[in-house]
Parts: sequence; C-alpha cells; structure tokens
Amino acid sequence: MDHEKAARRHAELCSILHRHSYLYYALDQPEISDSQYDRLINELSQLEKDYPDLTSSDSPTQRVGALPLDKFPPYRHTVPMLSLDNARNEDELYEFDLRIKKEGGRLDEIEYVCEVKLDGLAVELIYDKGMLVNGATRGDGIVGEQIIENLRTISSIPLRLSGNYPQLLEVRGEVYIDKESFQKWNRELEESGSPTFANPRNAAAGSLRQLDSRITAKRPLTIFCYGLGAMAGQLPDNHFSTLQALRDFGLRVNLAETKLVRGPAEVIACYHDLIVRREELPYEIDGMVVKVNDLALQRDLGEKSRSPRWAIAFKFPPRQAITSVVDIQLQVGRTGAITPVAILAPVEVSGVMVSRASLHNWDEIARLDVRIGDQVVVERAGDVIPDVVQVLVEKRNGSEVCVPLPDSCPECGSPVSKLAGEVIPRCQGLACPAQLKEALIHFASRNAMDIEGLGERYVEQLLNLGLVSNIADLYKLTQADLFRFERMGEKLAENLLTAIAQSKTRPLPRLLFGLGIRHVGVHLAKVLAQQFGSLPALEGASLDELCAIHEVGPQVAQSVVNFFAAPRNREILEQLLAAGVSPQTEAKRSGGPLAGKIFVFTGAMSRFGRKEAQERVERHGGRASGSVSKKTDYVIAGDEAGSKLEKARELGVTVLSEEEFTELLKKLEDGDDTSDTASNGTGTGGQFSLFD
Repeated sequence: MDHEKAARRHAELCSILHRHSYLYYALDQPEISDSQYDRLINELSQLEKDYPDLTSSDSPTQRVGALPLDKFPPYRHTVPMLSLDNARNEDELYEFDLRIKKEGGRLDEIEYVCEVKLDGLAVELIYDKGMLVNGATRGDGIVGEQIIENLRTISSIPLRLSGNYPQLLEVRGEVYIDKESFQKWNRELEESGSPTFANPRNAAAGSLRQLDSRITAKRPLTIFCYGLGAMAGQLPDNHFSTLQALRDFGLRVNLAETKLVRGPAEVIACYHDLIVRREELPYEIDGMVVKVNDLALQRDLGEKSRSPRWAIAFKFPPRQAITSVVDIQLQVGRTGAITPVAILAPVEVSGVMVSRASLHNWDEIARLDVRIGDQVVVERAGDVIPDVVQVLVEKRNGSEVCVPLPDSCPECGSPVSKLAGEVIPRCQGLACPAQLKEALIHFASRNAMDIEGLGERYVEQLLNLGLVSNIADLYKLTQADLFRFERMGEKLAENLLTAIAQSKTRPLPRLLFGLGIRHVGVHLAKVLAQQFGSLPALEGASLDELCAIHEVGPQVAQSVVNFFAAPRNREILEQLLAAGVSPQTEAKRSGGPLAGKIFVFTGAMSRFGRKEAQERVERHGGRASGSVSKKTDYVIAGDEAGSKLEKARELGVTVLSEEEFTELLKKLEDGDDTSDTASNGTGTGGQFSLFD
C-alpha cells in the first residue's frame, strides 16, 4: 500500500473508530461487537507501525500510556473548580431552597437538576478546536495537577469531539471505577498477594495520580461529565440542556440518572428514590447533587469563596452497622488463594440486609484482631460484600475464638503454602474443585489455549453435568457429552470440539500461561519457554536454574518448583500429553551478539514503538530495563529525554541517539556484529567497542 492510500485508510479508520466510541460511551448504543472494534484498532495500529508519520495525538491507538513523569506540572484552572456545601437532612435542603428564592428574587418554584454524586475524583478536560489538549485534577480548586497523559488512557474520554462543538471547551467530570470492575480488580490483587484498595474512590484517585501512565492505562477507569469551566461559543440557557449538548459532542454524561424537578418537595422525593435504588446502581455514590437549572439565575446567585450558591450536595446517611461474627469461613479462588470471610448475624446496612463481610487476609485479621463471637462495625463501601472496619473489644466476654492460618485446603485437603512476602496462603492442588471453574475459563482464554467458544456458560454446564474434573478432561469430551448441554446443536458441538482439538498444538508459552502457575503471566511464560525450550526441561528445572534467569525472582522460581513438584499436577500434565496436547516448542534463547548487555530507553521515539525497540534488543540476546544503574550498558535517548539521561551521564553510561541505535540494529541484522561507532556518553560521536 502506498503512502497516499495508507493516509486515506488511516483517516477513514480514525473516523469510524471515533464514531463507534461515541455510540458506545456517549449514547450507550453500540453497533459493532468488541471483537469487530478490536479488528479495526489492530488494522489502524498496523498502519501506524508501517507509516509512523500518520500517528496523531487524537488517534484511537494513543491510549496505552506515555513515558513516566518525574512529577505532575501544576495547572491553574481558568474558572475555579469549587466544592459544594452539604445538606444532611430535609430541613437543610428546604433552607437551601429558601436562600435561592430570597437571593434570586423569585416567588415561583425553582427548577432544579438532580444528579447522582459519584464517589470518584473530579477532573477538568480542555478541548481546543475539538481536540483534547490538556487535563487536570481539581487540586485546591484554583490550581490542580496536569494529568493529561493519564486521562488520554481512559477509553470513555474522547480524544476528539463530535458535532457542532465550541472552539474552546473546558469540561468538568468525575473519574471513577464501577463496582463490578473494582471487585474483579481487587480479587486479582488479593490473589496475587498485592495490597487491595479499600474502596473505588481510593482506587480511582491512586490510578489517576500514577507518574507512569502505562500503569493508569491498565486500570478500569471511566468518567461521567457534569459541567463546564470556560468556553468560547454559545450553549443552551439551562444546565439540563447543556448536559444534553455535552453528550452530543461525544462526552459521556449520566442522563439516565439525571432528573429535572420543580421545588424542594420533588427534590426530596428524588433523593429518597435514589437511596432506595442506591445499591442497584453499577457505581458508588454518596449523595445527590442539586443544581439550579437556569444558568442566568446561577450567574445572578454567584459563588462564595469556595462553593457556588446555586448548588448543594444532598448527602446520604452513613452506611455502618454493628453486628456479631457468627463464624469465619475460608474461600478458595482460581489461583488457590484462600481468603477468610466473616459470617455475620444478619443486619441492615444502608437499606440492605447483609450477612457476610470480607476480611481479606490474615494480616487484616491480625490488624483488626477479629475473632469468632466478636461484636464488630461493618461498612458498605466499594464492595457488594461489606468490610469489617472495627472490632468492639470492650464487648468481649472471653468466649471469642481466634482463626489460625490453615495448613490444608478447606476444599480438597491439599497442602497450603504461604510464600515469603505474601499475605495470602494458597492451595497447591491443580484439581481443587473450588478452583476448577475459574481454572477452566483461564485455560481456554485467548492468551492461553484460545479455545474459541468455551466461555463461562459452557464451563458451568460442564461442571454441573460432571463432565470434567480437571483441565485435561476437556480433551476427552465427545459430541454425545456436548449434546447434554442446553441449546447445543450439531454445528455448535462440532465447532467446539474442533476448537478444543486445535488447541492441542498451541505454542508452549500459551500452555504455561494456561496452567495458571502462580506468578507466571503471559510475559514470564514466554521467558520460561525460551529458556528451557520444552515442558519436560522446565519440569526438571531446579530452583537455582530458575533463579539464574534475569527476569525470574525467588518467588517466581519457588512457585514454579512447587507447581511441578505437586504429584496431582504432574498427573494432570501426563493426562494432557496422553490426550495429544503437544505444544509447539520454543527455540532456546541463545547468547546473541547483545548477550549480557542492558539497554534503557528514555524520551520519545519517532522510529520505533517502545515495545518494538525492546523486542529487537531481546531478539539479539540483550535485555531492556526500566531504570539506569551502574550495570546499565546503554541508554537510548529519544526526544525530550529526562532524568534517566542525566543519570546516565552522571554514571558514565554510554548514550546512543535513536539514529545511532537504528544503525546498530541495522548492522546486527545485516550480520555485522563485531563493532560499532556511536556516542561515548557525551554526545560527541566518540568511538567505543560494542562487543568488548
């Protein structure tokens, strides 16, 4: 494809993808599936890889994160982002309404807009000529922190506006994490032995303030927009219509839960309706925001020093209750993580009857000193299952019972291990029934054995019908077995059996990842496969051999050894091989001309994506690192290189420009791997021996 044709296709793809993002996020009316969207994104990514000059700041591909920052620059808001006064009961809401009428000189009932008060982090988005050019936190309302690179990673924030937008538009919104995503993420953190977040707000705030936006890009953040700062252009004369206009520009606005009412009585009715439905909402809220709808009246009312006179937050009552711990039960997750759950005497918390509360891990049990029989304070925060936040020690009578760390799995009786530095004990049995459902889903997932069609619904039926007891049983399924499923026809059964059969020859890294070995993700699975070349070689690897691999630490090495040492795991692996699972082996990683050389990349690269550059170094035996130290051999400095470049110069590390790095790769790939000429670390073009 020539450049002109590529440019036309690039523009077309950008337009198509922006439209589908608008339909999905702003209107909640998707027209294509996720997989179709992914195919379009992949095509666009390939075009930008082939023609880097086509990449623009508003390309739908530019959401993966940029280089880490040393700190966030300050950002002064054009119009202050004010906080809200609170109304904590109906009397205070009536007082607010009376002040509006008095100060606004109104006798008739005031029209109000009632919006849910999301429990997230307030931000401002700045659009110039329809392009997202900056973004910041609220800060103290006058000066916030510039976090544009992090905001760009949030898929629901459009990089380019749609429709008839103003030339300048400063939009206020709340970034948050919905309940389901928060619970899933916390479970993953818990199972990995990492600290969990107390609530979605803390998680959202921490994610947005990451100096490395590549971390933010992995977090399940989204946004609802609710208002304006400065703007250049004409918008409607009332707040509700302004929200509708923002939606038409492609911004995500929560119109479904925004109500237009008249007078304080209707506001209060809306508030009570929201309290009743609060737990059904997919996101956390801590109240309702009440705003005067008439923008002219808003301007007349003005602001106090830190809050507008025309809006108020109608706060919800606290969501805590006191009850007793009847029992502490142990649950087993996909990776064998054993977590304690408090069984409570049923108690109503914020309108919901609860009988269970998360205790997270034994460090948390020790911190709270919680025991069976204790009186405790429970709170509904960011999770469907509440947390125990306090033990009422003064109410103990001496009959309370401590819960020790388990030494065997409560589900299958297999040994339990707790690695150094982790807070979660784990069952070591691959066939543990409590782990089986999630293990099967993981084994069949796209990055593992990629068994198309084998999703959660079919896995549940396999388990309910007793057709599988471990992952190897998938390869024993017959058409007759599948015909026992609900709504399973001959064609569907044939497709599923074909997909299972095709997975037998997936590459070794996919099998290793699919086995769910503790700490072994997609990347480490590839590292292990390249190092050992085959499954038998990895099975026989010693702890020392594993620790000798650069990217494998003691925890990972011990986890791999423990996995292959478990008799039941070895039995299942033998069953997989007997069923015909024969993974494509990997060529063992050889030394290569860059063997032992450590590269660090800093600054913006124009010729390579960061990942591509690192992969090309690794292809020749070198390795990429994220930080500069005395062990670093070369720093590749792109445009606007920062502190890493300065540190490299301080340590005397050789610095290569992107052009010099490109020339180095060219020589290596042309077969000239004996020497090279480049910068000596001072940018003066001195000589050095690459392969000394």
